[in-house]
Amino acid sequence: MCDYKVYNLGEVKLQSGVVLPDTKLAYKTYGELNQEKNNVVVLPTFYTGSHIRNEGFFGPGRAIDPAQHFIVSVNLVGNGFSSSPSNTPPPFDGPRFPDFTLYDNVACQNRLLTEELGVESIALVAGWSMAGCQSYQWAAQFPDMVKAIVPFCASAKTSPHNIVFLEGVQAALQADSHWNGGDYETQPEKGLRAFGRVYAGWAFSQTFYREGLFKTMGFETIEDLLVDWEEDHVQNWDANNLLAKLWSWKNADISRNDTYNGDFHAALGAIKAKAVLIPSTTDLYFPPEDNEIEVMHMPNAELRPFESVWGHCAASPGNEPEFVSFLDRAINEVLDAT
Repeated sequence: MCDYKVYNLGEVKLQSGVVLPDTKLAYKTYGELNQEKNNVVVLPTFYTGSHIRNEGFFGPGRAIDPAQHFIVSVNLVGNGFSSSPSNTPPPFDGPRFPDFTLYDNVACQNRLLTEELGVESIALVAGWSMAGCQSYQWAAQFPDMVKAIVPFCASAKTSPHNIVFLEGVQAALQADSHWNGGDYETQPEKGLRAFGRVYAGWAFSQTFYREGLFKTMGFETIEDLLVDWEEDHVQNWDANNLLAKLWSWKNADISRNDTYNGDFHAALGAIKAKAVLIPSTTDLYFPPEDNEIEVMHMPNAELRPFESVWGHCAASPGNEPEFVSFLDRAINEVLDAT
């Protein structure tokens, strides 16, 4: 038995013009929608996340609490729960799965909330990494619906340096001789191992490795950590799924649509939501400098960096206990303010 629900959106026309039939969003809800329908919290999922991993960002007594909020945890297209290369029939199976922008993802999520769950207003959209990118997208795409956002270790537009990182891990995966253009008979294990090994170098900061903080995670050596990251990708991820989501990440840009026509500053300026942007000070994907630029153009936003040597993974549940209270304070403040 699965612990989530699936909403069938039917045919969905994407920004690319491709129509994907029988599009599905997997999601899980926690708590109850109140009578005023003003207690909705949307938590999209991050790159290698799911509704299960999202459970590390809320709980009893926390800022996001199922006793007070109606939490909608919705899986990113391509993550193996929602429509993905691995679970979509021909002609859109495997490497033929269409390009899904974050605009497309949020449009689908909006239909889930309004058509299936009866939601008209969202108190908060929050999330780590690629989930935080979706919170910006929500606020720009539906500015009158979203009251507050708290993106952490994220950005409103993927930076050139971030794209270089993504190109690197993609190239490592596709170098496997079993890749076969995505039409592999068995998962390209060597490519997945290379993907995980390269990824680990970017996920944590230089200081994290220099000071041996990997030992606090139970690893005796750096090699132990690298092997663990290899195994995670081999055991838990389909190669085409990883690359479908990677494309969405690489092309993330809240202004890449007919509303803003590529005017990034205009898209940021159109965000009405109360916002607290939380970068990790040593994040190699989403450095604080990107958020500093964003906050200058957002009318109701505050930049609140979190000091950490854990890099991007400062926000990963279980790594930095101090981050939990830091995040919860910010969420409580924006919810109180709205």
